[in-house]
Order: sequence, then structure tokens, then C-alpha cells
Amino acid sequence: MAQNNRLVSLDVFRGITIAGMVLVNNPGTWSHIYWPLEHAEWDGWTPTDLIFPFFLFIVGVAIPLAFGKRIERGDARRALFIKVLYRSAIIFLLGEFLAGFPYFHLATIRIPGVLQRIAVCYFFASVIYLTSRPRTIAIISVVLLIVYFILMKHVHWNGYYVGDLSKEGSLASIIDRKVFGPHIWKQGIVYDPEGILSTMGALATTLFGILTGNLIRAKDKTPIEKVAYMFIAGIICMIIGWCWNPWFPINKSLWTSSYVFFTAGLALQFLALCYWLIDIKGYKAWTKPFVIFGVNAIVLFVGTGVMARLMGMTSGFMGSFETLIHVTKPDGSPLALQSWIYNHAFASWLAPNNASLGFAISFILLWLFFMWLLYRKNIIIKI
Repeated sequence: MAQNNRLVSLDVFRGITIAGMVLVNNPGTWSHIYWPLEHAEWDGWTPTDLIFPFFLFIVGVAIPLAFGKRIERGDARRALFIKVLYRSAIIFLLGEFLAGFPYFHLATIRIPGVLQRIAVCYFFASVIYLTSRPRTIAIISVVLLIVYFILMKHVHWNGYYVGDLSKEGSLASIIDRKVFGPHIWKQGIVYDPEGILSTMGALATTLFGILTGNLIRAKDKTPIEKVAYMFIAGIICMIIGWCWNPWFPINKSLWTSSYVFFTAGLALQFLALCYWLIDIKGYKAWTKPFVIFGVNAIVLFVGTGVMARLMGMTSGFMGSFETLIHVTKPDGSPLALQSWIYNHAFASWLAPNNASLGFAISFILLWLFFMWLLYRKNIIIKI
């Protein structure tokens, strides 16, 4: 059930972020996408490359908000650690479920993934929060990014040159191939965007969120002061990211240290804007769709993932339904339901990029209705 005293601006920020994630993950066709809705090919960034770090930042912000009061009222640390372990395990297993659904080919099932990275970062960030002071958390964050930079730029692997940051030759890519083998992202791809070594950067992103959550909970600062601190910290982080970029390029797949600072800076400023508009000025009329998404973000992510996978099938669970409505190509071969809907409802009258975007927007609106059904019953499914 819904809980009182939620930070509405954080729910809105989470809702906007998860809506963006669903939008970029579900185009009508991957062949026709507007560039802001695609990831950068390698180095550099697009708006799409901000979505995942924003979400991990939000995970970090929520940790002090969730545990702060429980610590202050004297809840046993052991109970909190068990809660962290339980939640991390569930999120990780949900990620593995999505990776395998619907056929679960265990010989090649992908081990890393979006939810898996969230689970790992949530676990370690929560443990650090429960055992460390804010200054220590800040030091750990910076040390993680410096050590990661040193490893990536100065550790040599036979057959590749020192400091190689390419898809195939980076230390992070090599480690992922050696450790995961066939359980890597997409067969034939030589790297994994949610791999082992790059999780150091992702964890730092989450820790930056914890520091921001501590600021929001601070009782010795006014709301306007908190907004000012977030804006200033955001600008500083962005400057550091840009200054680091020539030596360690902004790169989402490697989750480079420059990428961490740059995206955390943008996240700080966006959260500050939401906090000022919503929680200070009270401009909430526009926020309802994003609150609906934000309070059940994991449900939305898993649900859309399952539906997209089913709609993309040409046989199996959806086979009988496809046969019933004659979802086939002109030559009689099976056509995925998703492709049939896209071709008949969008591509038949819109330009390719607009048709692909129209399908994605319709998909989001459908799920807004589903999430509204939960919201109107005051149901928040928490892990």
C-alpha cells in the first residue's frame, strides 16, 4: 500500500526516468529511431545515455530516505542488512528472469543486465551507507573512480595495448568475456554494457545519490539552501566530467569516471529543479503521470519487458493468437505481433521515424493505464 510522506519530486524524477527507459526500449522498429532515442555508438553521449545513471542516482537518493528514520529510531542494523540482502536478491533474480524469458536457455542466458546492476549497486551502496559516515562515503566514491581510471588506463593484457578503451580491447571488455563467456550481452558482441569492472563506476553513481539523499534529509539547511547546494554541486560535477573526458572519455558502456561525474551533475540539477518546482513551489498538477510511473517503477520495467518479449515472438506462447488474427507475412511465414501492429497501425500512414516513435509512445500510454489501475487502488508493489 502507499506510504505517507513520500518525496514527490523524487517519485516524479523516477517516473520521468523509467518512462524514458520504456520509450527507448520499445520503438516500433530498431531500423528507424530519432538520434536522441539511441545510445551513442561508443564514446560521447545522447539523452538516452542519461537514463540508466539517473536511475542509479535515484536508487542512491532513496537509500537515506528509506533507512534514515529507521536508524534514528534505533532499528536493529541486522534487520536492515537482511532487508538489503533480500531486496538485492529479488531484483537480481527478476533481472535473470527477464534475461531468460520465455525460453530460459541456461547455456547462453545473460548474467549481467540492467536489474542485475541495480541489485549489485543497491546492495553495496546500502552496506556502505549503513556502515559509513557521509565523508567516508564521499571518499569511497572518489577512490572508486580513480582506481577504475588507473585500472583501465594502465593495466596491460597480453595482445592489447596499455590504455586500450575500444569495444574489444578495453580491460573491462576482456574481463567480461573471460568471466561470462557465452553469458554476455548479445552473442557476437565483444563487451557487456553492464559488466564487472564498469560496475565500479556505477556504484560511484549510486553513492553520489546517497550523498544527495543525505543533503535532502539534512535538518540544518532550508529547502532553498538544499536546492542551491544541488545546483552548485551539479555544475562542479559536470565540469570535472568534461575536464576528465580527454583522458577517460565519457562512455556509457564502460561507465567511465568522466561519465559518472558528468551524469551525476546533470542528475543533481534535474532533481534540484524537480525539488524546487514540486516540493517547494507546489507545482504538482503536471506530475500525476510521472508519480504513477515512479511509485511502481520496477513493476513497470518488468511488465513492459515481458510484454515486449511476448509481442516480439513468432511462435510459442503467442502462436495461437497470431494464427487467430492471421499475423503472417505475405509469403505465409510467421510475423511477430509487435511487427504486425507497427505495420498496420503506424507505418501504414506515418513516416518511418514517426511511426516508430508513435508505437513507443502508444506502448507507454497503454502502460500508464495499467499503472493507473494500481495507483487508483493505492497499491505500491514494493520489493
